[in-house]
Amino acid sequence: MSVPAHDLLIRSRPLKGKTGERVSITPESVGFEYLSFSVRALAAGEAISGQTGSDEVGIVILGGRFMVHSSAGSWSHVGVRAHVFDGLPTALYLPIGTSYTITAETDGELAFCRARAERAFPARLILPEDVRIEIRGGGNATRQINHILTPDFPADRLMIVEVYTPSGNWSSYPPHKHDVHNPPEEVDLEEIYYYKVDRPKGYAIQRIYTADGGRDVTLTVQDGDLVLIPEGYHPVVAAHGYNVYYLNALAGSARSMAASDDPAHAWVRATWVEKDPRVPLVR
Repeated sequence: MSVPAHDLLIRSRPLKGKTGERVSITPESVGFEYLSFSVRALAAGEAISGQTGSDEVGIVILGGRFMVHSSAGSWSHVGVRAHVFDGLPTALYLPIGTSYTITAETDGELAFCRARAERAFPARLILPEDVRIEIRGGGNATRQINHILTPDFPADRLMIVEVYTPSGNWSSYPPHKHDVHNPPEEVDLEEIYYYKVDRPKGYAIQRIYTADGGRDVTLTVQDGDLVLIPEGYHPVVAAHGYNVYYLNALAGSARSMAASDDPAHAWVRATWVEKDPRVPLVR
């Protein structure tokens, strides 16, 4: 995919008030084929309307409570956490060809994960009790995965997970990639990382590199930043003192998250004998 190295990191736009769009991409704006993504803050009582069009949409409630009316169904009092470090997510899947209006019952923030799709599936509300928690890795590469839209979720292309990485830990490690369609070992997926950090001035570091050296960049990411993963390996480390959250949306050549490790670093899996007791960070 032809995404220039200097365009992989997209900074969040500061808001003057409680409301507005913090970050937004489309396939056309970043060189993707499928994925769009945006984050919108709403003040209590504010309403926004839209259409899914040719996209299927996963709306992840980062914080706050909302009411949704759509041509595929209506839901009220949706959302239980105040922010991403406050608990498990609530999300709503809307199929292609759906109109919707979202009204904020409290101040809050929404992530809109969109993927171009051909097939329509039923709308569905995903509650915190529907979210499967996985503790992945070991040692100081232990992290928490919240599975929201899994490969077996009834959707066309879109998949969504949340990841919590404790202070000082590594994540997306050993470095893995998913840029070749070679199932079942690996599939070709576009991916975004949308970051939140639990304390002001906190940060994470993400490296994105290919085996041939054609791409090798290291990014310093802060709260609200978005990173594009068009290809290559892409490990993350949370700065000491700061717990890091990221939201992943993925779409591509198959409904699978099959990925391959960097063979230079895959050996570290055998050294993991215990989990970091700080994980899970949210329950």
